[in-house]
Amino acid sequence: MSLTVNGLDELKKLAGSDLGTSEWIEVTQERIDTFADATGDHQWIHVDPERAKDGPFGAPIAHGYLTLSLFIPLFTELLDVQGVTTKVNYGLNKVRFPSPVKVGSRIRLVGKLTEVEEVAGGVQITVDGAIEIEGGAKPAAVLQSLSRFYA
Repeated sequence: MSLTVNGLDELKKLAGSDLGTSEWIEVTQERIDTFADATGDHQWIHVDPERAKDGPFGAPIAHGYLTLSLFIPLFTELLDVQGVTTKVNYGLNKVRFPSPVKVGSRIRLVGKLTEVEEVAGGVQITVDGAIEIEGGAKPAAVLQSLSRFYA
């Protein structure tokens, strides 16, 4: 369920707030293959289901950066900022991939808006996120993301 705020002043008031949890999305072999084609990373552990069955994880796994790239669509389920002219992904402070995402797994994002700071013409937010794997003991990714919103 998305939290909607209107404008930078409302966004500033959210510092320290839990943003909740996104819906689950499935990581399919088709999604993995498409990512491999887009990036040129065709390592067998991602794109060869037959060989991957005998690999260390017993199945193909998603690229770590595929999992990371899903942060944005998952994040947009958590926070919708209206009344701004521009929204920019500013980067990452920290990223780790504690657990692989096997093909067919479902993942979701849990997020917390830890900081809101003013920048020229807008604000920068810091979000601590964990991309969880359904039924998994460890998250697929933990990260600290930076985004900027301009008036």
